[in-house]
Amino acid sequence: MFKISALLLAGLSAVVLTSTPARAQAPAAAPAAVPASCPALLKHSFKRLQDDVPQDLCQYAGKVVLVVNTASYCGYTTQYEGLEKLYAKYGSKGLVVLGFPSNDFGKQEPGSAKEIADLCYNTYGVKFPMFAKTVVSGANPNPLHASLIKATGKEPKWNFTKYLIDRNGKVIEHYPSKVTPEDKQLVGKIEQALGG
Repeated sequence: MFKISALLLAGLSAVVLTSTPARAQAPAAAPAAVPASCPALLKHSFKRLQDDVPQDLCQYAGKVVLVVNTASYCGYTTQYEGLEKLYAKYGSKGLVVLGFPSNDFGKQEPGSAKEIADLCYNTYGVKFPMFAKTVVSGANPNPLHASLIKATGKEPKWNFTKYLIDRNGKVIEHYPSKVTPEDKQLVGKIEQALGG
């Protein structure tokens, strides 16, 4: 009986000894999972549409980013479908679409956050990140749009203006509202930025 107890104790000690180094090494592996440094363009935080929880845009560092100012009651509102299809098709390859509802143009986004979220999710099946209603043009645009305007020299003129940003945080292109998410030129630029 003593031999069995000694063997069990030795076995447990071996388990403890072999598992301890693995646990000790785990923290060393964690820094590898930290994303690349955050480009200046993404060093902003915005509240999430559905619950007002602040979101640091640095979480999208290293991705290709398509920034779009949106509105619920616009002739271009159906572009939500195309934007979601882009996100679904290229999201796993590194594309993220960021939606910024704005009431700047034609007062076409008058609703509450809940009303906007309901339209996005229930009508258009939007799963890409959406942020709280914001100002994207004029004298006081939000900090991200101010940076985008400065980088391109082009301010949004209407709802569903798009800015494409590469993995390094550099603005590639500005697209006016009439350029749809299915536009071959836009899709081509996204594929190029993704690396194929």
